[in-house]
This record gives sequence, C-alpha cells and structure tokens, in this order.
Amino acid sequence: MKKLSLFFYLACSAFFGFAQERKAPAYPLITHDPYFSVWSFTDQLNASPTKHWTGTTQSLIGMIKVDGKTYSFLGNVDKTYVSVAPGADEKPYQAKYTEQKPANGWEKTNFDDQQWKTGTGTFGDGQAKTQWRTDDIWLRRTFEVTELPNQQLSLKISHDDNAEVFLNGESIYDCQCFVGKYIYVPIDRSKLKKGQNVLAIHVRNTGGGQFIDAGIVYEKPAAQLQNLIAAKQTDVKINATQTLYNFNCGKVDLEVAFTSPLLMNDLDLLARPVSYVNFKVKANDGKVHQAEVYFGTSTDLAVNNKFQEVEAKSYTHANLSILKAGTVEQPVLKKKGDDVRIDWGYAYVAVNQKDGKQYLTSDPTAFIQGKLSASPVLKGKSLTLATVLPFAVTGQKSIDKQVLVAYDDLYAVQYFGENLRSWWNKDGNKKIENILAEAATSYTTVLQKCAAFNQTFHADNLKAGGEKYAELNDIAYRQAISAHKLVEAPNGDILFLSKENFSNGSINTVDVTYPSAPLFLAYNPDLLKGMLNGIFYYSESGKWKKPFAAHDLGTYPLANGQTYGEDMPVEESGNMIILTAAIAKVEGNADYARKHWQTLSVWADYLSKEGFDPANQLCTDDFAGHLARNTNLSVKAIVGLGGYGMLAKMLGKAEEANKYTAMAKDMSAKWIQMANDGDHFALTFDKKNTWSQKYNLVWDKVLNLDIFPKEVYKKEIDFYLTKQNAFGLPLDSRKTYTKSDWIMWTATLTDNRADFDKFINPIYKYSIETPTRVPLSDWHETTDGKQVGFQARSVVGGYAIKLLDAKLNNR
Repeated sequence: MKKLSLFFYLACSAFFGFAQERKAPAYPLITHDPYFSVWSFTDQLNASPTKHWTGTTQSLIGMIKVDGKTYSFLGNVDKTYVSVAPGADEKPYQAKYTEQKPANGWEKTNFDDQQWKTGTGTFGDGQAKTQWRTDDIWLRRTFEVTELPNQQLSLKISHDDNAEVFLNGESIYDCQCFVGKYIYVPIDRSKLKKGQNVLAIHVRNTGGGQFIDAGIVYEKPAAQLQNLIAAKQTDVKINATQTLYNFNCGKVDLEVAFTSPLLMNDLDLLARPVSYVNFKVKANDGKVHQAEVYFGTSTDLAVNNKFQEVEAKSYTHANLSILKAGTVEQPVLKKKGDDVRIDWGYAYVAVNQKDGKQYLTSDPTAFIQGKLSASPVLKGKSLTLATVLPFAVTGQKSIDKQVLVAYDDLYAVQYFGENLRSWWNKDGNKKIENILAEAATSYTTVLQKCAAFNQTFHADNLKAGGEKYAELNDIAYRQAISAHKLVEAPNGDILFLSKENFSNGSINTVDVTYPSAPLFLAYNPDLLKGMLNGIFYYSESGKWKKPFAAHDLGTYPLANGQTYGEDMPVEESGNMIILTAAIAKVEGNADYARKHWQTLSVWADYLSKEGFDPANQLCTDDFAGHLARNTNLSVKAIVGLGGYGMLAKMLGKAEEANKYTAMAKDMSAKWIQMANDGDHFALTFDKKNTWSQKYNLVWDKVLNLDIFPKEVYKKEIDFYLTKQNAFGLPLDSRKTYTKSDWIMWTATLTDNRADFDKFINPIYKYSIETPTRVPLSDWHETTDGKQVGFQARSVVGGYAIKLLDAKLNNR
C-alpha cells in the first residue's frame, strides 16, 4: 500500500464512508471537573485530536489491529509547530517596552529603543511575568534567525484587548478584538530575514484584564503513518453519563463507550475522578480473528502547556497495571484564570493485568511499527501512556475490556487561605491506587447504575418536554456537573464550586449558580446548597461586609474572596433568596433558610429598598452592558421578595410573611403599569418600543408564589412568538444574540406543549447545526447559529427548568 498521511485517510472516510446525524456541537468523553475534561470536537471520533474543553489538545489515540491491518478510531494527528521566536508559554524572552506613546516609526527595525524598559514575556496583569496595568503598551522584541524555514510561517499570538503587530516594520496583524487563546495567523515568509529581526507590538486595553504574548512559528509536516486505515464510524449516541461509538474495522466491529458516572445521588461516586473507556469487539463475518486495541493517553492531560516537562512511571497495584504521569515542577495551586489547565497532580491510566499490557513511549507511531517497549520511568514532553488490549475474537461472540482514566489533583482548591482536597479524599487518608482498584471491581455495578439513571433521566425529560427537549438535556448533563468541583469546607459544609468557563474564570459565581440550579434541584438539592454555602459563609464570617450578596468567591481555583471588578447587588441578592426558596420548595421545609435567616433578611431588606426600579448596574447578562431601570431585573427582585415571604411563612414568621408577600404583590401591580408597552412589557421602565425576555418570571410559576397574574406570562409569550429567528428568540431588542438557558426558562412560562415546542425547536436546531464546534455554548447568534461567547459552562443545567416544574407541579 502507498504511504499516505493519516489526514488523507480520515478525509476520505469523512467524504465517502460516513453518514450520520450530528448529535451535539462537541462530544463529552472524560468529564469530571473543570480541569479533568476531554472532548471530541467533531462528529467522527477519528477526525480530529481530542481536546480539553478550552480547545487545547489533550490527545487520546485509539487504534485496532485486525488480521495485520491497523485502523484508527480515536483521535487524529494534531498540528505541531516549530518556533522561530518562541512564545513565553514555551520559553521566557526579553523585550523592550514602554507604556508612553512613542515617536513615529517605533515599529521600524532601526528605531532607537534604548530608553525603553526591559521586561520578560508575558506582559499583562495577574500572573504575567511583567506587569502592565495602563491602557497601552508598546513592545519591541529582537530575535536572530540563522536559517530561513521553507514552511508556512505564522504569528502565534494571544492578546487582551486590541493588537497591532509588525515584523521588521511591516504590518502582519491588526485586530480590534480580544483573543483569549493562542491563535496562529499565517504571514508572508518574505517578511522574515536571516540575521536580526524585530517583532513590534502595540496593545490597547479597552476594559477588564490585559495580556500580550506573541512569537513566530512554522508548521511541522504531519507524520507519515504507513498502512493506517480510518475505521468507519457507523453510529454515535449520547446519554446522561455516556458517549458511545460504533465502528466497522474490516472483519470486526468495535464499540467504544466513554462513561463518566456523575450520579448525583451518590456524592462519593460523583466525586471519584475515574472514567471508564470500554472496548467491545466482535467479528462481523462469523469467523475467528486476532485483534489488538491500542489506547494512548497523552501526558498533556497533566500540563498547562505542552512545553512543560513531565515524568511518567509504570507500576502495579492489586490486579492492576498502572501508568502515572505529572509535571516535574508540580506547582500546586499556583495558577488561576480561565484558559488554564492543571499542571499539578497526576494523570493515571489503569487496566486489569489479565486484560492487557502497558507501555510508556515518546513515539506515537510505535504501536503501528510494532516497536512498543516496556520502560518503568520516562521523562520528556508530550509522552504517551499506552495500553494494548489483545482480543481473540471468535464467531459472533463479543468480548469487552475496560481501561480506567483518572486524575489525582492532590489539592483541588484554596478556600479562604486553606488548601482543600477533593471530596473523594477530603480527609487525606485515601490513595488513588485503591480508588482505581475499587473502580475496577465495581465496574459492572456502576454501569448498571448509570444505565438505569440514563433511562430514567431521558424518560423524565421526554415526559416533561418532548424528545428534542430530552436530547438537549442529555447533551447538557455532564457539561453542567463537570464545570464544578466538589470539596468539603473546613466547617464540614458541602462546597460544589463552579468555574465560570470561557468567561473570566471566576469561582462560585452566583449568577452562574442561578441558571444552573434547576438540574441540581431536580436530583439533589444538597449540591445546590454546596453552591450557596460559600457565599453565605463569605457574608456571615464578616469577610464580605456589604448589605447584598457577593458576585463570586475569587478566580478558580482560588476562592479567597471576590475578584470580579464590579458588584451586581440586585442580581445576586435576588438569586440567593430565590434559590434558597427553591430548596425549601423541593425539600418541603425551610431548615436551610433557617440557618441563614439573618443574612437572607439583610438581602431582602436591600431588595425592598433598591430592587423594584434598579439603578444603572450590571445583571447576569453583563456582556450586554449596564442598564438602568431594567424590568427583568426588577422582576427578579419582586420574585425574590415573594420567595422570602414564602420562607417566612414556612418558618412560622407570620408578620414577615405577610409584610413581604404583600410588598411583592404591590410591586407586581406597579410593575405591570410602569412596564406596559402595549402588546408586551418593555426592556426598561423608561424606554418604550423595546422588549426583553422576562425569564425571571419562571420562579413565580415554578414555586407557585402567585405574585404576578398569569396574564403577564401569556402576554409576553404571545409577543415573543412574533420575534423568533431561525436559531432562537433573541435576548432582547438590543441585539439578535441570545442565551439558550434563558430561552428554556421563557419557554417554561408557556401553558401548552405546542408553544413550548416553538421555543425549544430552534435551540435544538442550534445544537445540531451550529458551525461553532465547541462544548455547548449558551450564548449564540439567533440568525446563523454561531457562538458569540462562552462554552462548556454549567449554566446549561438550567435547561432542566421544565423538568423541575414538572416534578414539583406535576405538569
């Protein structure tokens, strides 16, 4: 057979051999927490490298040899780059810089920059090597080139915010934008020269943080892999806890099942950082075949960037063969932020010794060439933890074997100065090897539990909202849970701490908790308490002294106090009261509210004074900017006061119950009058001919508060149905983008399935047609289905609002 690249085979497979409906924008494979999270960003499992939810490659490779032929079924060769001028993520560099506007010609090679300061890349705030906190920075970086590459050159850059870049005085990049990840921008090779070169950069900060790093690279040609055939993917399915693939590999069929057992009724199992990858092989011609499955896990699962050195080792424990890898540096809890991956702790791959053998390798082609060799220890970069499973396939009988993939983060988060371990090892007396052995032994039982829950979860959603609604919740389930970390607070409280993914990286953001809450209310309200406990503690400890709720507890994984630059007083106070009321409704008692009554009362008092006609401030839709007299935010305050009245009644506090319930109803009547805009209610009290989704009304309905007349829901729903676009209902009259979680809440205000479906169908269309292939984004454009921002966030747990309403109210 001719030598052809892996890319060619997979492209042919995609064009000729694959016909299936898309099931999701991206497919969850291994999902446990914000750091231990691996996805496939393409419909075919073998069409692209697997990635962390941030989009950084964390490679899983799967191949199967059948009767001497090798088929690829998992992962793909990633693009690799060789640095001409390395970025700071690879190697620190020195650059001249100034924060004062320089003279004209500052970008030219002959410009005199001797009076500029010298700094080490990266430049920015936070953890940048050289701190930059002004509006503008100008950089000049000089580097030597001894040999000009023949390959395509690219500018490698990440910047916050607007950037213009020059190479040897000529413009190569200009973007009035924020780029939170490294991107690769092709540039003309003629602009690089032998000898000394100058990379000149100007960045302007327009708000929020600031950052700049850049280098020059060229793409390394993909490895030529002889006789590698793309397995034909015949199906993929997603349920709550699993993603399952089927392949045809010549004379045998292969089923690959990725299971992350995130079962909310078993916190020990939910927190156990072990996923199962099961391989089931059977002949499709009724004959006997010899097969070997190769499963390779990159040590990049244990690094923030691929330039970090790792150490890997092979050993045994109980009946398991185990591979372990982690960075040499082990900077425990030293990094924080959004586009950050864990680089402390250790990744593990384990298999029953009777089922297969394991190898450490730095050569991804070693299995194909039959050159895998055992080594107890290996150091390097981007190594592979390789497992080989032999299968003697007889007739039609299928054989299955499992591999375990796990991560021990040693310490998970820092909570007001104290480093906390993950829930599974909260007392610090457990070993990951024993956890792996336990996971291996309990495989059959765990899979049975997962299968039962998958079926129940889908059936519950099907009954509540129909097939498309059920499928959306199947897609959202693991994403919603795995964007959190479960730990125990020093006082014994549950802490279920969210990471504000693909945003600012905040930890335990209240207005991320609020939209994600329905899923946890429906299946385990203790997990919602785990989202609220830290915020209550922050106020009750005296660390947060303001008369309204905090926005967050810090920047993940450091929960040492709010780091967001601006408060959301009405938003977060309303959120905390409403969610506490929802817990009481689900549990049938207000015991949790009793514990925090004094704090809730302070927040309710604040809402009674400031909530009805909010001042110019941010709400959870802060990406849309400040807004004064926000009618939807007013609804939140009114419903929050109604929820406080409900709690007071449940606690036997008749005076407060009557006072706040009456207050909420009086405000509701006034709101209807002031917000009225003919056939709908306005975006703000003072701007007619505007509109917005009043999604906060949903809690009035779900909690049966009876604060707003049902006619208000009906009036808004009828109006919204005239404003729909192909991919959903816009958030409000200012833009055509939307938030899919809020559409779900709005849809739940309907009083019939036909109208509900009219809101759900465009979201479903978005999920299977969006051109943006990332873990489900909750912020998208309704005209073309493209992602606007955000991905892999926990807020998709809010899709379960209709399910929660059905469970609580039997409708």
